Amino acid sequence: MTSFPTPPQPPQPVAESRLQRIFGFRTRLYLTWAAMFGLFASFFLSFDLKFSIILDKLPNLVGLHLAPNGFLQGAALTLFLCACSIVASSLLGFITALGRLSKSAVAFGIASFYASFFRGTPLLIQILLIYLGLPQLGVVPGAIAAGIIALSLNYGAYLSEIFRAGILGVPHGQREASLALGMRETVIFWRVTLPQAMRTIIPPTTNQFISMLKDSSLISVMGVWEVMFLAQSYGRSSYRYIEMLTTAAIIYWVMSIGLELIQARMERHYGKAYLSRS
Repeated sequence: MTSFPTPPQPPQPVAESRLQRIFGFRTRLYLTWAAMFGLFASFFLSFDLKFSIILDKLPNLVGLHLAPNGFLQGAALTLFLCACSIVASSLLGFITALGRLSKSAVAFGIASFYASFFRGTPLLIQILLIYLGLPQLGVVPGAIAAGIIALSLNYGAYLSEIFRAGILGVPHGQREASLALGMRETVIFWRVTLPQAMRTIIPPTTNQFISMLKDSSLISVMGVWEVMFLAQSYGRSSYRYIEMLTTAAIIYWVMSIGLELIQARMERHYGKAYLSRS
């Protein structure tokens, strides 16, 4: 009797380890973060930090107290600068993206020139040009206003490319299907194209906002009392730079984590909106 070869069996799933059975993914994630944070903390504790100086200057670094001029300082001022710049740069980026997508040669030329210049020159030079150059034209901006203008112009150029790529990434068939249903071009853009583009726009846009949060430290060259300026000033006066710079780094990190949480929430929101339309 002829025997046929036994067909190969599909690979059996690898049995879960005992650790995976006891602890879920989220629990193992938290344990990994705790271990990494422990290593991180032990590294900085090896510098023999003087915690009394940190506790003494922390309220000012966080921004719980106002500056001598009665305005915000520390992290509160950094968040104010970034909040204003985020709104302005988003508007600039969106308008520039529309200009790059326009069939008008003038609109495309203005948008492409703006994006090329502010993406091709260092942010620090742009800050100094606005703060030191505009007074020669008769316009004297304050240090905070100059910082917001510089951050907005710089990051608006980068955001324009992200917005343009996100809009172009929406399948062309979505627009054709909407036109077949009798929808107007403006309605298609705001109700069909843009919501779908947001799913790809949000992650790189939030990444740019986190970069903006850190680049706001460059405004300290103009004497603005934000986190980096205060950390350098307190470190210089007490000769304890490591304590102040470490505290500033942690403050920036906490603010960045806040933006990451907002990003995750927005991704879930637009992801659900996309699924509900599918």
